[in-house]
Amino acid sequence: MEENAWTWLFQLLGRLHPLIVHFPIGLLVVALFLEVLTIKGKRPGLREGINWMVYLGALFAILATLLGWLLRTFDDYSGELVQIHQNLGILTAVLSLIAAFLLRQTLAGKLNSLVAYRSVLLLSVIALSITGHLGASLTHGEDFLTSALPGNRNSYDDSKAEALLAQLNQQDSLSETQLDDLNLEVRAIFAHNCYQCHSENKQKGELVLENKRGVFKGGESGAVIIAGKPKESEIYRRITLPPNADGVMPKKGKVLKGNEIALIRLWIEKGAHWSDRALKVFPEAPLALTKPDLPKSTGEEHPIDKWVDAYFEKNAVDWPQVVDDKTFIRRSYLDIIGLLPQPESIDRFVTNLDPNKRSNLIDSLLNDTHNYTQHWLSFWNDLLRNDYSGTGFITGGRKQITDWLYKSLLENKPYDTMIKELVNPTPESEGFIKGIQWRGVVNASQRTEMQAAQNIGQSLMGVNVKCASCHNSFVSNLTLDQAYGFASIFADSVLELNRCDKPIGKMAKVNFLYPELGSVEADSLEGRLSKLSELMVKPENGRLYRTITNRIWERLMGRGIIEPLDEMDNTPWDGALLDWLAANFIDSGYDLEQLIRTIMTSKTYQLPGVNYKKLEQIKSPEYVFNGPVIRRMSAEQFTDAVSQIIAPVYYAAAYDPVEEEVSSNRIWHRERKSERDVLPDPGKRYFRHTFTLADNEIIKAKTLISVDHSYTFYLNGQKVSSGTDWRKVDKLEVTRFLNPGKNVIAIEGSNEGNIANPAGILFQMRIHQKDSLETMVESGNGQNWKSTDTAPHGDWRDKTFDDEHWEEVRNYGSKHWDMLLSFKFGDSIPSFARASLVRQHPFMKALGRPSRENVATSRDNQATLLQALELTNGAYFNKVLEEGAGTWLAEYDTNTENMVTSLYLKSLGRKPTKEEKDIMVAALGNSPDKEAVQDLFWATLLLPEFQFIY
Repeated sequence: MEENAWTWLFQLLGRLHPLIVHFPIGLLVVALFLEVLTIKGKRPGLREGINWMVYLGALFAILATLLGWLLRTFDDYSGELVQIHQNLGILTAVLSLIAAFLLRQTLAGKLNSLVAYRSVLLLSVIALSITGHLGASLTHGEDFLTSALPGNRNSYDDSKAEALLAQLNQQDSLSETQLDDLNLEVRAIFAHNCYQCHSENKQKGELVLENKRGVFKGGESGAVIIAGKPKESEIYRRITLPPNADGVMPKKGKVLKGNEIALIRLWIEKGAHWSDRALKVFPEAPLALTKPDLPKSTGEEHPIDKWVDAYFEKNAVDWPQVVDDKTFIRRSYLDIIGLLPQPESIDRFVTNLDPNKRSNLIDSLLNDTHNYTQHWLSFWNDLLRNDYSGTGFITGGRKQITDWLYKSLLENKPYDTMIKELVNPTPESEGFIKGIQWRGVVNASQRTEMQAAQNIGQSLMGVNVKCASCHNSFVSNLTLDQAYGFASIFADSVLELNRCDKPIGKMAKVNFLYPELGSVEADSLEGRLSKLSELMVKPENGRLYRTITNRIWERLMGRGIIEPLDEMDNTPWDGALLDWLAANFIDSGYDLEQLIRTIMTSKTYQLPGVNYKKLEQIKSPEYVFNGPVIRRMSAEQFTDAVSQIIAPVYYAAAYDPVEEEVSSNRIWHRERKSERDVLPDPGKRYFRHTFTLADNEIIKAKTLISVDHSYTFYLNGQKVSSGTDWRKVDKLEVTRFLNPGKNVIAIEGSNEGNIANPAGILFQMRIHQKDSLETMVESGNGQNWKSTDTAPHGDWRDKTFDDEHWEEVRNYGSKHWDMLLSFKFGDSIPSFARASLVRQHPFMKALGRPSRENVATSRDNQATLLQALELTNGAYFNKVLEEGAGTWLAEYDTNTENMVTSLYLKSLGRKPTKEEKDIMVAALGNSPDKEAVQDLFWATLLLPEFQFIY
């Protein structure tokens, strides 16, 4: 803006903005707080004070907005971030003015309640908070908050400047490489000291130091760099001013160090060369992976122990004694198959004198393929964002990869093959990169192509692509160009870059995050995916193999070699150990089970668990490894343990890994209203099915039946069974009820509840006759099954009953019910459904199982109030304990000593002490009831000894 006689005044008024802006912040926030205290007519004495705060807050909000506009117009502020801050400031002023107006109208009796005013006041405070945060970003830099977080304190290390300066000052002339190094170091100085005021988002004085165009264009007062002439360069003049001088850069009180100033001077003297190489502001781990030689000066035999021995010596840590056999077997069972060892298994292991028994135990557990897979399935579901229900599944905008994943783990498919099939998918594995197709308007950063880039970056390579999906990353060296280049691999058409969801008119160029591994350009999407899958699994891609190695280490040890797990550029506590493990993993043929075996057979894994009082101690960059971290059981481990000991927590699963040729479709009476099929009302329904058997001897016949909610089953007029719990499949021997020729099945079913709801009969009968004849009768096809909702006249269960006027049943399919894993004729039937196979449930959600709408690479190990309430007062958990109490009472009756001893052996792997037994037996009394036994369960299951993996 051109100077005029009043410009100085407008500038002065504009610079009062930081002073005035604090008034609405204080007044409106306190007004909202006090307003909350007056809800439901409480504390009426606060009313007058609140009114004045709202009126004054609105006044100062308008004044602050006006002064902010003057500051931007007549001073040197520009850029996108400034514009957003200004717009939100105006919005805050408008909302606060509306809130004041509504308050005035309410007090005048023109509005019936304070609801409208309070709602607008709340919105104004929300807008005020966001505006204030953006103002702080303008003043202190966009990473002002995040830079204070552990692991994000990436201040510039001027020792680099000193070393480079010493090296270059010895040279008469600089090579191209040296000029590049010099420029990149100068740009790093700019990034750490100047970007907060002079970036694309905040162009103070119209000067941008973030790119070549901005640096050489200069600011509102002209060029800031004169190549070869540092003393004539405005930027050099500014950085050499005294600390408290007007115009000093970076700003008063924060000037550059001597080495940094000297480096900038040298760069300008040498012609201000600009390198085409990308600037690496943040530390970045080398991509290449080499297998370091094992330490030789150590008496340990296991490779991991050799590295840890050298680490312990360096950090003055003494080797602790390894854990005892009982602790080891429990830890191993929970880590490999996610189940508790049976008391007899513990006894056999403890009394076994074989010196190799620990490694043999690990091998035997890894060979328990289904239990191993069902435990580790949770880890991979979290990591690959796979689930059985939730956002996207109902609308078809999301696809499971469960079957592919389960079979991959069951077969111990090589990891490189798994990655290839995820990145260049088969129809069974394509759900991973297809992501969630969100309904409605979708932000640019949430496009399915960008989701694929984000998911692969985070889950497989430990790099944060999400931040770079909106703008150049604040936490890594990734740029917006790189993120869109990566996302373009998965797109059918060229993507336009969006910065903070606004198109910038630049088209993305297809590229992998690490182009040094090779090109991914191809004429088709299929071609690009094929190339990407080959590049990613190259042994040279150290990120891929370090990341999975670090994740497995963290799962078994409680803390990664690098933390956080998704920031693989952070410094490891032992980089050589990590690289050796990753390289050894490649040498093993990408064998995930072998990686687990390698870690668990080490003495390091067998060290006692270390207890940290605060999470910060575990996550700290100064962390020193002393042994595995004591871990809380996962939601699935806890649930499965309760199912093992007390009673099944779940009977049905969303995925059945051992399918048998039986139908899972349910039938029920056809309910129609207004010519439409509707859900059935509560009440009884009657079903018949007639079938004919050959005139051969009946050798064997078995029936499986489950009816939601309850049933009575008749065969040829004779009552066979009844049931009231549809979750439990009744497996019945029915040979004696059948005859060659005509037979009839009759079922009386009841649908419970207060409103219409799904109900169904799940039925299967397998009949073997002489001469290898086999007949299958099932509910699934619904053929010749008839029903009525009216109590029949006559003996409707008899073969001679006329059901001509009964209706054909409706096939309800299986969508309303999970699969009952015990609905099988085979002998090897699980007594409960593993929690990893069950769709998300409030009980497991309370215990910490994530929703999996986003990649979840770790879970919070800290107990929460919600967990405590669920375990002590939750209706679902109490129902399980009640069912278990009935079972235990039926087995032990009044033998309370045996009951207590058995519970301790099954849950804790040891007998109770005399004191523990006496307390428990006394609590149970001579004739324990269900409530007393439930209390016994509750007291045991909440013990840290049960809930933690030591």
